[in-house]
Amino acid sequence: MNMRQLGRTGLRVSELCFGTMTFGGEGIYQAIGTTAQAEADRMVGACRDAGINFFDTADTYSMGRAEEILGRALGARRKEVVVATKVRGRVGAGPNDVGLSRGHIMDSIEGSLRRLGTDYIDLYQIHGYDALTPWDETLRALDDLVRAGKVRYLGASNLAAWHLMKALGVSERHGLERFETIQSYYSIAGRDLERELVPLMKSEQVGLLIWSPLAGGFLGGKFGRDQKSPTGTRRAGFNFPPVDETRGYAVLDALGEVARELEISVPRLALAWLLHQSVTTSVIVGARNDEQLRDNLAASAVKISQAQLDRLDRASALPPEYPGWMVTVQSRDRLEAIPPERRFAKT
Repeated sequence: MNMRQLGRTGLRVSELCFGTMTFGGEGIYQAIGTTAQAEADRMVGACRDAGINFFDTADTYSMGRAEEILGRALGARRKEVVVATKVRGRVGAGPNDVGLSRGHIMDSIEGSLRRLGTDYIDLYQIHGYDALTPWDETLRALDDLVRAGKVRYLGASNLAAWHLMKALGVSERHGLERFETIQSYYSIAGRDLERELVPLMKSEQVGLLIWSPLAGGFLGGKFGRDQKSPTGTRRAGFNFPPVDETRGYAVLDALGEVARELEISVPRLALAWLLHQSVTTSVIVGARNDEQLRDNLAASAVKISQAQLDRLDRASALPPEYPGWMVTVQSRDRLEAIPPERRFAKT
């Protein structure tokens, strides 16, 4: 298993991260997975055997059950791994049981520590944007958790580029701990973050953790032009994240061709494509059963040729959008070797 640097920190994490959204199966998460303790123990063990040292969860997954199950599955191996969890989502009926206020953050960290059976969180991530709480309140509360030793690094999730840049600016201005990673949706069927977030991440050295790399099961090998909503699949009952099906089926066609050439499954190739993107730090994989887990873990060993990458890129490329296409046009005379006779119109 390859290791990659977490953002600009000195911490190294496996390029595949095991996600626990399938653990517990309570509430809305029942449609995603119902992994119980015994099966979770086996999966976590298989991940460790494969070299994975990075595990992701959240306080909202199955109303906290996912954290409990992960904590028990890790047991004495806790110190060997990097554990990431999240705060922001609703965890109770009260008006302050949600968001990124100082009060909610301070309450939530204690709950996560207790459920995970640990005294520190390696990567504590905000689960999204809170329109009511100012960034300086959120970041100072998170900074206090780092100083108290309850959290080691901070991360964000599901932010727009301007949200993330503003937060980084507040951290720099006030000397607070900053977000070292962002956890975002990214797949070969959904490349929207390449417009604004990818350039920002490269500029500010923010690591990318990828959720739903198989587009909510759309790239799981069961969907196609003639089978658009297979029964028994997660996406059949939980249509998320959204996929542009016109472009999506063209992507599936290209993935199918390259997968046959490499003699691997479509989902394994979709994961490998993400691992070939320079901005990727770690891809979060989940599984409902051992067979899916084995196939996902094998993505780390897949090698895709440049010609194959080019074909996949052409099939999945984003349509041009302003101001991106204008930036590209205006960058040509700065980044490309244009002969002098072509730089100005002759009079």
